[in-house]
Amino acid sequence: MKVCRLCVVSGRVQGVFFRASARAEAGRLGVQGWVRNETDGTVRLLVCGDSEVVDQLCSWLNTGPATARVTGVSCESRPYDESLSGFRIV
Repeated sequence: MKVCRLCVVSGRVQGVFFRASARAEAGRLGVQGWVRNETDGTVRLLVCGDSEVVDQLCSWLNTGPATARVTGVSCESRPYDESLSGFRIV
């Protein structure tokens, strides 16, 4: 089943290569979407793909790269977006 999730990650997640690491992990898992820094210090991601691999990436968000200190992750379902191709930093 194809799903999309919009996630917000908080903690020390900017300036620690979180977006680049998320893009690499997304590429490894084969999910589509995007990741971006927000002005409030969080990182926001839209992750789409097969539910099993989307769950794997959402689980990875709880730790992120070794340089990050994640204090919270919230994800909510979004309609599947077939127009997405690849995973990019925006």
